[in-house]
Amino acid sequence: MSQEARYQKLKEIVSIYLPEDVSVNDITLKSHFLDELNINSANLVDIVLDVEDEFDILLENDDMDGMKTVEDALKIIDAKLTKS
Repeated sequence: MSQEARYQKLKEIVSIYLPEDVSVNDITLKSHFLDELNINSANLVDIVLDVEDEFDILLENDDMDGMKTVEDALKIIDAKLTKS
């Protein structure tokens, strides 16, 4: 799966949890989950679980702590997929 395909899949996952006042078009690599996309911490956990299922990876607590932006999430996904 290409980097772009992973990015699009991550956007699809995140879009489910966006509040009504945020559009999927607002998601960029630099988007901060909590500050810019207004995703609450409970939904961020759901995103992590969905990412694990979608990419067949296991995210540790350190990984979740490091997932501040969409780009952070992609880097973590890439690192986990490279290790598999």
